[in-house]
Parts: sequence; structure tokens; C-alpha cells
Amino acid sequence: MSETVDALLPLSFLEAVRNIDSPVEDFEAELVGDLRNKRLGLSETVYNQIRRFNESVKRGHRAPIDEARGIARLLGRRPDAEAVFRVAGRHLAEESYRTIGMLPRAMMRILPSFVARPMALGHSRRIARRYLNASISRVGTHVYLEVERSVTQDSAPRSVGCAYYEASLKELLRLLVNSVGAVEHVRCATRGEGACAWRAEWKPTSGAQE
Repeated sequence: MSETVDALLPLSFLEAVRNIDSPVEDFEAELVGDLRNKRLGLSETVYNQIRRFNESVKRGHRAPIDEARGIARLLGRRPDAEAVFRVAGRHLAEESYRTIGMLPRAMMRILPSFVARPMALGHSRRIARRYLNASISRVGTHVYLEVERSVTQDSAPRSVGCAYYEASLKELLRLLVNSVGAVEHVRCATRGEGACAWRAEWKPTSGAQE
């Protein structure tokens, strides 16, 4: 059986490029049509792919990892590839965060850190496993995200694709416990260091105490 990823992952790529390529202001109808012909994110192909992946997400279907990698390589050719990957990473974090019930979300924000953090760690592990094919662990005051088979590896020069996972982790921790700590890329498969790994500071929520 071929390897797969959650359909939200390739969907996040396409939603990001559509967001970045969308006009900021109102334009004349003919100008919008011209932009559609020039900007990938406004193309009919991307629109149809977004619709298809949205349907897959609703049905809980997965997508072939090779298809997700193909989209990542396409985006990696853009001069603004890093910005696209960061927007995509934040989009995945936001959408996966919404799969957590409203009550647990509120509890993680208002309870003391010694109670909220284990809850947040459990949810972050589930999200990483399901949506990123990754694992999350805690060591002391840091959280580690490890990705054995990065979808964005070699998608762009200078490990630009790694920004996707960095942005996902940082945004997810912000949403879960309002963490604003730094995220560091501590290992990279592109550099021949095995799996990719990121280390994030695990800071307490605002107003909550250890």
C-alpha cells in the first residue's frame, strides 16, 4: 500500500497559494480575469483541487504522499515559496486545532499550566500524528516535533520547505496554550541528519501559573 497523508496537508498548500495570490483590493472584473490567467492560486486547476481535497477532508479520506510532494515541489519553484509554506503551515495548525472541542480549548487557556500543559501536549501529539505524519514529545521546558518523512523535503533550495513544519508547530502551540516561544530547526534531513526535528520553547499561558 502506498504511503498517504491526511488530505488537509495538501489542501493547506493550495489554500495558502490561493490566499497569497488573491487580490488585496477590489479590481475591475476584466483585471480579475487577467490575474486568474497569470496567478497559480487563482487558476481553475487550483480551484478544482481545493474543492476535491475539501471533500476528502470532510469524508476523512487520505491522499497519496506523492501527490502532496508534487504540490510542494510546484510551490517550491516560486520566489515567495517560504511565505507560501509558512501560510500553509499556519493554515494546517488552525484547521486541525478546530477539531478539538470548544470546552477543552477553553480549559487549556484558563487552567493553571500544570493542568493545561498535559492536555495541550496530548492534543498536539494527536494532531501531529494525524495531520503531519509526525511525533511530538516534551523534554524539560521544550517540545520537539520530529518528522521522519517530510513532505516538503527538497521541494525548494536551502531547506525553504522546512518552514512549513516550523510554522505549523509555532501556530499550534500559540493556539493551544498561547505559547510565544522561539522555534528552532535542530535537525534536517536535507543536511543528511536523518529525520527533521524542531524544538520549541514551552512557555506558560498568559495569566496561568506553573
